[in-house]
Amino acid sequence: MAKATKPAPAPAAKPKAAAPAKPAAKGAAPAKAAAAAKAVKVELITLRQLAAEIGEEHGLSQKQANGVLASTITLIGEHLKKGARIRIQGLGTLEVRKRAARMGRNPSTGEPIQIKASKKIAFRASKDLAEAI
Repeated sequence: MAKATKPAPAPAAKPKAAAPAKPAAKGAAPAKAAAAAKAVKVELITLRQLAAEIGEEHGLSQKQANGVLASTITLIGEHLKKGARIRIQGLGTLEVRKRAARMGRNPSTGEPIQIKASKKIAFRASKDLAEAI
């Protein structure tokens, strides 16, 4: 009896360059353009993957690197709760912005509704990051 072996994983596909835009035909549905935009697969990097890379780069175990990164995120959250602005050089600035109460509309019925005041976290990319992208 021969042992069953797992097939080798397929090599990762390289992202294709975007084709030049063709002029849209009259009456073309905008939904087609939106569906084409969603088809692009974006790589997702997790906290665990970041910790593994940091650990390799600085000679730390994966557990130590994960702990340092988790502590950093906890501290950032605590400072944002206090209302502090956090500037990370080379990345950008995180801050809490207050949104005033305002009138809106229920999208299904169209009836006016009151939207209460809230706080949101805002991120503004640094000049270096914005130019790099």
